[in-house]
Amino acid sequence: MHILLIHQAFVALDEPGGTRHYELARYLAERGHRVTVIASEVSYLTGRRENTDSKTELFENGGRIQILRTYTYPALHRSFFHRLLSFFSFMLFSFLDGVKVKNLDLIWGTSPPIFQGVTALSLARLKRVPFLFEVRDLWPAFAVQVGVLRQPALIRASQWLEKTLYRSADQLVVNSPGFLSHVKERGGRNVKLVPNGTDIEMFSPHIEGADFRAAHNLADKFVVLYAGAHGLSNDLGILLESARLLSQRPDVQFVLLGDGKEKPNLVEQSRKLGLKNTLFLPACPKSRIAQAVAAANACVAILKPVPLYATVYPNKVFDYMAAGKPVILAIDGVIRSAVEEAGAGIFVQPGDPVALAQAVESLADDPQQTRRMGESGREYVVKHFNRVDLAETLNQLITRMVTGGV
Repeated sequence: MHILLIHQAFVALDEPGGTRHYELARYLAERGHRVTVIASEVSYLTGRRENTDSKTELFENGGRIQILRTYTYPALHRSFFHRLLSFFSFMLFSFLDGVKVKNLDLIWGTSPPIFQGVTALSLARLKRVPFLFEVRDLWPAFAVQVGVLRQPALIRASQWLEKTLYRSADQLVVNSPGFLSHVKERGGRNVKLVPNGTDIEMFSPHIEGADFRAAHNLADKFVVLYAGAHGLSNDLGILLESARLLSQRPDVQFVLLGDGKEKPNLVEQSRKLGLKNTLFLPACPKSRIAQAVAAANACVAILKPVPLYATVYPNKVFDYMAAGKPVILAIDGVIRSAVEEAGAGIFVQPGDPVALAQAVESLADDPQQTRRMGESGREYVVKHFNRVDLAETLNQLITRMVTGGV
């Protein structure tokens, strides 16, 4: 089977960013499928042109992953207008490259950005193959609630596009149970949950973090790690305020690992606050993130207090849990339910730096609680969120689509 994935932000394990799709594509290739990916040459995380080389990976049983890098307008993080230009340029050039890909059995589109769904739908109709559309973000609803998307005409056009893609897909996949009702209410049919998960071998309690601690002078610290995007939605200013509240605790060190549009502002905020207990580290490949998580004592997942964020399943939470680390969770909703069911961490109200600081102190002062929560989280994700199991669910779904079983 030959699958074409259109994904502007696709990254492999040796690149910074989320690797859900690489891991799923690798599993499909290991089962003998061909997976061609059309991705941007501009990093979605950093906004820099870093991924200019196309490449192919071969597998023993005949499967392969071929990554084709296409031109994308590079000023991704300059402004909302320039961001749209980046999205539209990828939509156009990925379509032109997609036309050249032959002998396809299925086209897989994913959102965000939602505009690449137009490419996937157009190619699926042109090549007369099934269209799988994956919803990882309730765009434009998220953008409206955060305040990024304000123009009424653009909002209406975006909502029309969203409904068109939902109704046109032969199969819809969502990565959070919180998305199911939203998608169905807007015309989605054949909606399947394939949630975010984790590589339980890559993120493991058995990985050593001593080298990471030594490299960053963290040997005797209680390390609180945030790993991921530094964007508007991530609300990391709250984390810095919590660090300020704990500035008299020399044993506690906050580490913010990653990149994004807001990172320069966050570094400047930290400087103005005079924070000595905060360390910023650059984005790095997923394999090195696993070492950073191994070096942490507790890990933070945080988003702005926006109602719709109660629907999300952030992937980093499952990575933290797989590594056996307690989660300090400043996100309400379905992910809170999972963490609390697992007994894997402490929930704090989003937007509350005092509560977050208190959660850090609670774990720092109680090593037994910290260890117990980490162990419980690991056990839970192995059972419910092992990416190998989730990838097999996707494999079976795609196979049914191509053979006419949907």
